[in-house]
Amino acid sequence: MILNSKQKNMLEGGQGPTKQKAIRLLVDLGKAANAERLIPVVSAHVSGVSPLTGGEGLIKFLEDLGHGESITTAVETTLNSAGCDRSKFKEMDIPVKDYVEKQQIILNAYEKLGIDLSLSCTPYDNLKVKGNASWAESNAVCFANTYTKLRTNRESGLSAIATAICGFTPEYGLLLDENRIANLKINIECNLSEPVDYSILGDWIGKQIKPGWKLEYGPIPHIFGVESLDFESKKALTAAAANYGSPLLFVNKFTKKPKITKYQAEISFKQSDLDERYSELAPRKKVDLVTIGCPQASFQEIERTAYYLEEKKIADNRLWVFTSSLNFEKAEKEGLVAKIEAAGGLVLRETCPEVVHYNHDKVKHILTNSMKAEHYLKSGLNSIDTSVAKLETCIIHAANSKLLDKVENKKALKQKRAYETSKTYQTGELKINGQGLESQESWEIKGEALVTDVPITFLGFVNRITGEIEEEGHPINGKSMKDKILIFPKGSGSTVAPYVLLGLFYNGNGPKAIINTDLDQQTIPACSILGVPYAHSFEKNPCQTVNTGDQVKLKLDSGRVNLECLKRV
Repeated sequence: MILNSKQKNMLEGGQGPTKQKAIRLLVDLGKAANAERLIPVVSAHVSGVSPLTGGEGLIKFLEDLGHGESITTAVETTLNSAGCDRSKFKEMDIPVKDYVEKQQIILNAYEKLGIDLSLSCTPYDNLKVKGNASWAESNAVCFANTYTKLRTNRESGLSAIATAICGFTPEYGLLLDENRIANLKINIECNLSEPVDYSILGDWIGKQIKPGWKLEYGPIPHIFGVESLDFESKKALTAAAANYGSPLLFVNKFTKKPKITKYQAEISFKQSDLDERYSELAPRKKVDLVTIGCPQASFQEIERTAYYLEEKKIADNRLWVFTSSLNFEKAEKEGLVAKIEAAGGLVLRETCPEVVHYNHDKVKHILTNSMKAEHYLKSGLNSIDTSVAKLETCIIHAANSKLLDKVENKKALKQKRAYETSKTYQTGELKINGQGLESQESWEIKGEALVTDVPITFLGFVNRITGEIEEEGHPINGKSMKDKILIFPKGSGSTVAPYVLLGLFYNGNGPKAIINTDLDQQTIPACSILGVPYAHSFEKNPCQTVNTGDQVKLKLDSGRVNLECLKRV
């Protein structure tokens, strides 16, 4: 990788150990992605703010970052949603000791770096810049690449903060025209009339992904047959698609057409698919809480919420509307906040439904208008039963707590979900070669392999204490990565994944080493920061050639990693 004199000086430690660590991480990522250089960016957006999502891994990382140095960001940098609205913590009834204190420690650390405490997961709202950027927060990445003049790879919280500190990012992936390629063709064969329809569509697309498809930078759908797409619908579609790693999408007639297409598959979304999902997602028992705004509610979404609340009263703090400070102030000026709260709702800023720690004694079932919220609320983050409905239906349930009393015991429909896998049992000798990280000189380890050809979602679907996979239908569900040589294609889902990994490494429950078959912007930064053995780009796919339980040896020498199978399971 070609570095200019300023970048070389950073890498050699001339601007202090923190910038040296940061640029070393970026070089590791860039070399793995075959980037030729580091380029300046106009903006960075950092994820990993809530004590719930970032956990102890985030807190320890921020405590260590810049210790003894005076470090500030080199470019304009914004911050993702926090884990609570600090001005309404009492109303949120979060039953976690020192939660606000931990949240404040995190915010103080980011503020010390010069990061704008915007606390919004919708940094594209009122966006005024264009050019190359380094954004974490999966929905923001997808929205920015799709509808704005900003370009960003699907950064992790760690790589985004490294870019913010250095001012540079590796030039690869979606920063280059040749990689902004639609790889899935989606035909819409039904009427999509409101934002939740688009949220369901985005989630449905993600659920169709098959292990055999070559999606180097994640699923990039090219969608045909859409008749209308307002701001709310754009946000709903990209947020839900981002649950499964989509960093960009194209909507015929509503976005710029891709110059190149390499469709891996053509699939159709029919009326029966939409109806079936609404049926599966519908509430079938008493709703304890309704959450609106994931990603944070737009002004229009707040406006519609206030409209549906006319002549209704909400009891028992049953409606929470999440929005950014920007839209809160705008809505407050228009009298919408007062209107919603006069009806009994709670309007929260600085936070988002998926990053809040709820009171599980009181909140056992949430109804929302967002598939992004549903994806993470029901995951191991909160493990709350979550239903999805259109906004108007959500408000009706918020206003009537007894709506489903009579069908409390009715059996709920459960969507069948089992990931497709092409993994087969392998026998015989195996010696294959791959590559290591630029910053890692040499190591040798032996251990038991844990292997899957299906991506792993670390946030919410990996137990942050034990390292156990907790995703029903996943091929290695129930297995722990502790002390294993973890072999998988790449991470998917949230860009907070590296902090989950950091936490596992800190508490001694992380893997011995990690091997990826696809470029993984989520895993590489964590391994780079802590020096965890990492390998990629093998001549044969280790996800297919190694079995779970095999005893393997990995050795890094001069950038080359040799993998040898010592004993088959």
